[in-house]
Amino acid sequence: MDNRDVKSLTPMEAAQILKDDPRALLIDVRSSMEYLFVGHPKGSVHVAWIDEPEWKVNEHFVTEIRQLLLGGVVRNDEIHSAPVLLICRSGKRSLEAGRQLIEDGMINVYNVEEGFEGELDENHQRSTSGGWRFHGLPWEQC
Repeated sequence: MDNRDVKSLTPMEAAQILKDDPRALLIDVRSSMEYLFVGHPKGSVHVAWIDEPEWKVNEHFVTEIRQLLLGGVVRNDEIHSAPVLLICRSGKRSLEAGRQLIEDGMINVYNVEEGFEGELDENHQRSTSGGWRFHGLPWEQC
């Protein structure tokens, strides 16, 4: 894997990076409704990759991430290397969003593989075998 690829992390590895590196930023890329009503990791920042009502890719996504980074998390000369961790429901949208950040020049981009809720189980339920919540990591709900 080249250092310009989106790196994959388990939820526990993501939590450890957030604990160890004060520059690390956890971005929840799910829709506004998912973020508010399903819950989200404590300390995460919401920047939707795709959101209602149009369900189109957020054309300002990269700019919004850059603004967060420049807003005090990192110095200007570190913007491309600060750890940016992306999470969605199960790790698919966050991977797409991460690829966009890599394409735009960021080099330390991570995808939380299981996402916040994990994949559907045999009963069509989430959070039963994977995801941030399943692993007992800190989260909150509005």
